[in-house]
Amino acid sequence: MENATYTALTRQSGLMREMRTVANNIANTSTTGFRAEGVIFAEHVKALGADADSLSMATASVRDTLQTQGTLTQTGGTFDLAIEGEGFFLVETPQGERLTRAGSFTPNGDGDLVTPEGYRVLDAGGAPMFVPQGVRSIGIAPDGTMSADGQPVGQVGLFMPVDPMGMTREDGVRFRADGGFEPAPEGRMLQGYLEESNVNPILEVTRMIEVQRAYELGQTFMEKEDERIRGVIKALGQ
Repeated sequence: MENATYTALTRQSGLMREMRTVANNIANTSTTGFRAEGVIFAEHVKALGADADSLSMATASVRDTLQTQGTLTQTGGTFDLAIEGEGFFLVETPQGERLTRAGSFTPNGDGDLVTPEGYRVLDAGGAPMFVPQGVRSIGIAPDGTMSADGQPVGQVGLFMPVDPMGMTREDGVRFRADGGFEPAPEGRMLQGYLEESNVNPILEVTRMIEVQRAYELGQTFMEKEDERIRGVIKALGQ
């Protein structure tokens, strides 16, 4: 296989990965707390010798998460929380502690504040957040302090990864941060609100069309290159 075909294949592989990413973004346009994702293309150049041109190939193996603020929608839910500014909620999953911006919570039967999947939300000290039962009102201040009938009972944690570049998406709305977590002093919580997905559907559809066209051009090139090689082999065989 010639270098031109290898180069085209690496480009097609990267475009296919980008297409899957765009499709996933569009599918999660209505997912609470979802962060849009993209891929970063990198060029790898290799010298082929003193009398030959260099070979350039592209890869798209690095995933990039867009951290812009999503729209805040008022729900009126007592345990619906949205983050305005920087920061993440910290939840306890079977795989370990994970960061999320999805703030649709509710108390479980034991009084722990949990996600829809049943994962416990952690407080500012990293312990499960407990919600007193049998109280008339629950209030949550912008700094996360929870009050039951006017009395403080805990503080919902707001965290940032120590190494933001080392944060890895595990699923649609949860992230792993192997470098650890630290308090997020700049963020604030809004009770009775949820943060919507930060996906811009119009931009994503436009992006999908551009990627599809680029992929089709690459496919046309490979087909023409295949015809050229077949023609050369046929000519040499005569």
